Amino acid sequence: VQLVESGGGLVPPGGSLRLSCAASGRTFSGHSMGWFRQAPGKEREYVAAISGDDGSARYPDSVKGRFTISRVKATKMLYLQMNSLEPEDTGVYYCAESRFRAVQELASSYDYWGQGTQVTVSS
Repeated sequence: VQLVESGGGLVPPGGSLRLSCAASGRTFSGHSMGWFRQAPGKEREYVAAISGDDGSARYPDSVKGRFTISRVKATKMLYLQMNSLEPEDTGVYYCAESRFRAVQELASSYDYWGQGTQVTVSS
């Protein structure tokens, strides 16, 4: 399984970005997927996850109402729409695929990771 993120960049506070994650190889559309981020000197944290069956999504309070995760199984694409971005959203963003169908919040539940894409929110 290979995961490749794209769409990161520099955006001013209040701006928007849409991240994409292209999956290839022996991915399983029934597995849940997620987006994580890591800021310098901090641990990796989950910012969005989507289930492998009914498409239900979950977000931490820090991004709820601002971020939206979605997936298109037919094209093996995962997306993260980020609105009202704040400087605290700065970090490297990773997409990941878990071995479970249900939404997963823990990084340890994910088996495959992309290389990450940098998001910088600054004026």
